[in-house]
Amino acid sequence: MMKRAMAPPRTKKAKRTLRAALRMGSSEYFTSEKPQDTCVIVHPIVQQGRRARSVEDQCDEIAGLARAIHLDILELKPLNVSRLHAGQFLGKGQREALGETIEALEPSVVIFNYTLSPVQQRNLEKAWDVKVIDRTGLILEIFGERAQTREGRLQVELAALEYQRSRLVRSWTHLERQRGGAGFMGGPGETQIEIDRRLISDRIVKLKKELEDVKRTRELGRQARARVPFPVVALVGYTNAGKSTLFNTLSGADIFAKDLLFATLDPTLRRIDLPNGQKVILSDTVGFISDLPTHLIAAFRATLEQTLHADVILHVIDVSRPDYQAQREDVIGILEDLGIEYEADPRILEVYNKIDALDTDVLADLQRAAQFEARFVLLSAVQGQGIEALLERIAAITAGERREVRYELPHADGKALSWLYEHADVIARDEGETVVTCRVRIGQAERDKFKTRFGYKPVEKPV
Repeated sequence: MMKRAMAPPRTKKAKRTLRAALRMGSSEYFTSEKPQDTCVIVHPIVQQGRRARSVEDQCDEIAGLARAIHLDILELKPLNVSRLHAGQFLGKGQREALGETIEALEPSVVIFNYTLSPVQQRNLEKAWDVKVIDRTGLILEIFGERAQTREGRLQVELAALEYQRSRLVRSWTHLERQRGGAGFMGGPGETQIEIDRRLISDRIVKLKKELEDVKRTRELGRQARARVPFPVVALVGYTNAGKSTLFNTLSGADIFAKDLLFATLDPTLRRIDLPNGQKVILSDTVGFISDLPTHLIAAFRATLEQTLHADVILHVIDVSRPDYQAQREDVIGILEDLGIEYEADPRILEVYNKIDALDTDVLADLQRAAQFEARFVLLSAVQGQGIEALLERIAAITAGERREVRYELPHADGKALSWLYEHADVIARDEGETVVTCRVRIGQAERDKFKTRFGYKPVEKPV
């Protein structure tokens, strides 16, 4: 059964269902009882500036999005579009030719790899007598299926409602005005479209408030981790770049990792040990994609902003793809929108994944380039190749602000000694008659906390 965030319902019963669902805080409206297992994909080639990706790469991506929600692709048709028509997107000739194809194949849904206006979507549905969704609607379908946690479901529902609100166009048959107002004539009241728009707006306000509560809870959790403290290592990157596979390889976890776009939606945290003995928190997050709908960026901002506070950011790149440079630029653009100065940020490591799928000559070129770029790491998350080098790089960044100091602790203060072993790197320990002298590598924040909690200061300047 496939979740939907498509055109508004056209029957009174369906609209009553929508209003009841919104009042109950339910997202059942976005569920279809009719399985939609076949599709025709239209990829408009619009001549608007130079595209960074080839038509083949773009078609491969939209096909992957369709397969991510188990749609059987009957035909994928690239279509040159010289001019966009405001009312129906395509010209009459192209509409009629596509209509013949759709009539012959009888797909459950037609997918446009482009953003359609509400009017264009409505008119194409009327012309072809089939459900039509655009790229944004398709991504919402995938997110609706993938969301598992309460936060994820709230974010998806918010994005779907923001998208749905713009679909409320005058395409229904029941737009008569409701009776209302003073006087026996019952003057004109709200139209049905205004009522439904208000219901959706009310639900959006409620969802945003709930997400603010979630954001505050996340912030409290982040502050609690800062008090521990464990550095946070965040995985970011284009969807299907291999982030979840790398997460499983580093942490020994078994989270869902599959060759599907947006296989991961809900953030996951695990603790791992670095080669120097330091513990860090590894965070896997939702993948990015080109032309990511603004509704989704806004809805998932609370999750994405956690990257701002990470101590290390691993930008995972699928180097086996011919368009990996374009995918890299898409991710950089989103990170910079979040406030991260990508090129100047010392926390960022570019992890070039799937090197096992490269030709020998291509791999050799990358290896030569990596020798001159400190932030480059080449690896294969599946085979484990390059994992040790990555962990060493992470350890070097997390230990960058740590300095060596000496503490003299009484033998009886086992709690303070235990705290140092847990929160610092103990390099040497000398047992004296009355005190234990420890030489440790520790950050400024940890030194301050140690002093506040136990009252000890370094006995000499850092060495």
